[in-house]
This record gives sequence, structure tokens and C-alpha cells, in this order.
Amino acid sequence: MAKKSSEVICQECGTAYSKWQGKCDSCGNWNCLNEEKVNGEGFSNFKPKKKGSMLEFVPLSGAPEKLERMVTGIKELDRVCGGGLVAGSAILVGGDPGIGKSTLLLQACASIANLPQKPECYYISGEEAIDQVRIRAKRLDLDQSPVNLASATDVSDIVATLDKSHAAVVIIDSIQTMYLEEVESTPGSVSQVRATAYELIKLAKKKGFTLFLVGHVTKQGSIAGPRVLEHMVDTVLYFEGERGHHFRILRAVKNRYGATDEIGVFEMQDKGLTEVENPSALFLAERQGNVSGSCVFAGIEGSRPVLVEIQALVSPTGYSSPKRAVVGWDSNRLAMVLAVLEARCGMNLSSQDIYLNIAGGLKISEPAADLAVAMAVISSLTNKPLPADTVIFGEIGLSGEIRAVSQPNSRLKEAHKLGFSSAIIPASAKDKKFNPSGIKVNEIGNVQRLINWFQ
Repeated sequence: MAKKSSEVICQECGTAYSKWQGKCDSCGNWNCLNEEKVNGEGFSNFKPKKKGSMLEFVPLSGAPEKLERMVTGIKELDRVCGGGLVAGSAILVGGDPGIGKSTLLLQACASIANLPQKPECYYISGEEAIDQVRIRAKRLDLDQSPVNLASATDVSDIVATLDKSHAAVVIIDSIQTMYLEEVESTPGSVSQVRATAYELIKLAKKKGFTLFLVGHVTKQGSIAGPRVLEHMVDTVLYFEGERGHHFRILRAVKNRYGATDEIGVFEMQDKGLTEVENPSALFLAERQGNVSGSCVFAGIEGSRPVLVEIQALVSPTGYSSPKRAVVGWDSNRLAMVLAVLEARCGMNLSSQDIYLNIAGGLKISEPAADLAVAMAVISSLTNKPLPADTVIFGEIGLSGEIRAVSQPNSRLKEAHKLGFSSAIIPASAKDKKFNPSGIKVNEIGNVQRLINWFQ
């Protein structure tokens, strides 16, 4: 039986096929299957060449090693990473083109290089020439920072250089441009991304430096390349933001050394990215009070309470089926909230177009925004504004009950700090024994009571 010398592999998800086809059955993308060469044994017939050694097992009890973290000097980045960078860790940073990934990492690299202990920092660009990186550094006033800069794509050369260095931080921009001569496929393919990332991560673990890998994203918003890349690294960060807004969100979706779903907020300015210490004040900066269809939601992003404005617009439809447009929230969640309002409150929304927007471009995923969305919709429908000094949070169940949410005390403290004097919260939250922090609390147990606020 002849040994197979090639396989057809999806460049988006890494699924292998015996022959070419137009659509990948695993991820659903079209024209993403390419033929790649494999070794003589084939991936499925791989056999170990040496005899394995015995493993040494230890009990669960015992003092764990204390993680030593290096502070970057950028508080928002340190927050997302769990308090600083861990030696020997690999961090994957993804985001849309032009969102500011290279800018953020260049600022972080320069900040670390300027620390008193003078750690060695290496910035290796595979997408830009040295002069292009220098132009960006000069624009950011970082051209005098002691950063070691190089433009290279051959991982063999990079590994040989870093193996003889005393690097503390290494940034690879980006992993899709790297290649190994031993892998017979083009840079950016599944085989190349997997092999080059493995070599770099292995060296980072051996030498004990922190490795940053910049990753491209697909049109669906996920990091391009094989899914195994996200499993290989210790931390996965997504850099989010809209081109029309001046702030960016750095979100941790995986972190072996810290909390997940933590966020860092940055503001894009002429001199690069600056930290935002109070995101709630930024998101509410342009809010206008006394307007129907607007309310303030007290949410939680990671361990940080964040106040954002939720805007709703309800207008009679001119179509046979009304429109439902949502920006920054789950459209299926909006459909559920509207169904509950129709079934439990007797509201007629089937003849209304409904537009929902999270002001500022922030994306909210927690169900605690249900109550704020419902209040904004009713306010727009009745054309009666809510009090401007009121914050709202709570989850809505299908039977119309208002369910308690996590960390009510943190949400109220953040609202009190920004000058809000009242809050609408679930009635079941009173059992949590939290301190309302000087805010007048209005408890609601069922959605039918929402109508009383607009009579």
C-alpha cells in the first residue's frame, strides 16, 4: 500500500480531508481547502522512534511554586494578564486589522525595556520592514527606548538567535508570516502556523521569556489558523473596538495564570493608546439625560464593574415583518425579552420596528442586561424617559420573574461613585445582604411591575 504524501487541509479550522472539495464541512467556509505535503509516515501513522521513560507521580498536596510576575508598566495590560507577565508563558493576541495590536505591543515592549532592571526585549516583525516600525515608534515617542528590533520570518534563524540571548520579552508580529523550511507549505497555512508556534513556544518554556504572538482574525472574528494554536498558548487576548470609536477593549478569553473575561480599556489618540482608568465615565461621557428609550446598565466585565448606556428606539413598521436591529448585544436575547413583554405584560410589539444599541461600541454578553433592555424598550414605546440618575440590572426569566445577578454590591458602588442616586434591581437580591452604598434601591420581582414606572 502506497504511503500518502499529501493531505487536503482546511486553512481555517485545520480539518483534514482525503480529497479536495469546495466547502469545509467542519467550519462551513468555502474555498479554504489546500493540499499540503506530509511526512513519509503520514500524520495518522506516526510512530515514536524512541522508547518512553517512566513517569514520576506526586501527590496533590504540597506547596505550589509562587509565580513571579513582571509588571509591564501598563496597568490595563497587567490587569488582563492577571497582574503581570509570567516568565515562560506564551500569549496570543488577536484582533481586526488596524485595530492597534502592533501599537499596543510596541508600547508594552518599550515600557518593559525602560524598567530599572533593564530587561532585554525583542520585537521581531514579519509583516513590516524595520523602517516602518521605526516610523511608528517615532510617532509614539518610543524611538529612544532600548528595544531590540528585527525583521525576519525564518523561525530557524529566530530560534538560533534567541537561544543565545537573555531575552525577557519576545514579540512575534505575526505568527502567520513565520515559516520553517522543513514544512513544505506556504507561510500562514495550518501546518506552518502549528509548527512555527510549537518551536517558538518550546523555546520560550526553555529560556523562560514571555512570548507574545500576534494572530490574524478571520471574517467571523476568530483567530485564523488551526484551533490548536489557542490550546498551545497560555493566554489568549482579543483586541476589540470599532473604527468609528476612539476606545479599544483588550479582553482575555483564556488565561492559565489569571481570571478569564477580564478586560482592559484603552483610548486611541495621536500618540498611541492610553489607559482608561474609569471606563464607566468614558462610556457615559456623551449621554444625554431626560430622553426616552435610554437607560444606564450596571454591568460586570471580568472583575470590573462598568456602567454603559443602553439605547432603544421603537417606531411603527412599514413592512409586513418588523425589523429587529441590534448592536452590541445578542439579537436572540432581545427576541426573548420582547416575547416576554408581549406574553406577560400584554404589550403589542409585533407592529413595531425595534432598534437596540449599546452606546460607545461595547459588546455585552451577560443576561443581567435583560431588565435594562426591557426598560429602554418600554420607555421608547411610551415616549416617557426614565430618571437620569437611575441604574438598572437584572435577568428576566421566561415566566416574567426578575432573577438575581452576581455582584450586586460592586455594581451599586460603581454607580454611587459616578453620582447615581437610585437603582432598579431584582427583588431576590435582598437576600444577598449587600450594602446599597447610599443609593435608593427599588426592587422589582416581575416584569408586570415595569409598566408602573411609565404611568
